[in-house]
Amino acid sequence: MLPRPVEAVIFDMDGLLVDSEVMFRECMNYVATQYGRALPDSVFLRMVGLPGPVSRVIALDHFGEDFPIDEFNEAVWAHARTRHDTGVPLKPGVVELLDHLDAAGLPHAVATSSSHEVVKLQLGRNGILPRFQSIVAAGDYARGKPHPDPFLTAAARLAANPAHCLALEDSHNGVRAAQAAGMMVVMVPDLLEATAEMRSLCISVADSLHDVQTMLRSVRSARPASIG
Repeated sequence: MLPRPVEAVIFDMDGLLVDSEVMFRECMNYVATQYGRALPDSVFLRMVGLPGPVSRVIALDHFGEDFPIDEFNEAVWAHARTRHDTGVPLKPGVVELLDHLDAAGLPHAVATSSSHEVVKLQLGRNGILPRFQSIVAAGDYARGKPHPDPFLTAAARLAANPAHCLALEDSHNGVRAAQAAGMMVVMVPDLLEATAEMRSLCISVADSLHDVQTMLRSVRSARPASIG
């Protein structure tokens, strides 16, 4: 049960709307082997939900300061683009939830650590990019997750009170960012489990976006009814 009426819904992207975290893990592992290196899950999972520059620091801490990180990242993206050509699958319940939000008149946005280029690749090719009223991506805010800036920027663009926004996240840093923004947070775990800390920051942990849709069916909208 949500504690407050909902004025808008703000989505993370990677691992929540699209099954891209698994794809990026596979790409990074593949390229790491080309350099004769290994990328343990423990290192990759520390990067989930973080902006690129922060992930770069984590990678260098693992591989060593003399590692050709820029060359490595370019190779990862080249490999990822070939994967995008075949399409990155949507997570279960995405289309149904978007249909429900449209029918309910609830505006919705994306707040992601990824770039606008990546958003276009992943959401554009899945046909859902036009369904969001705003896309907030890297470069649109001063500080990335776990800071609240991405979520506060999305709320402002939707002219919504953050306290009446429902934020949907799969990563720990994303949950921290949304909670710091004062939003109601639901975690839909992907590669990262819902730890005790995450459960303390969320109003709920859902198995899928289907569960979020069920939750929203019983919630009153905070948006004023239109006249005419």
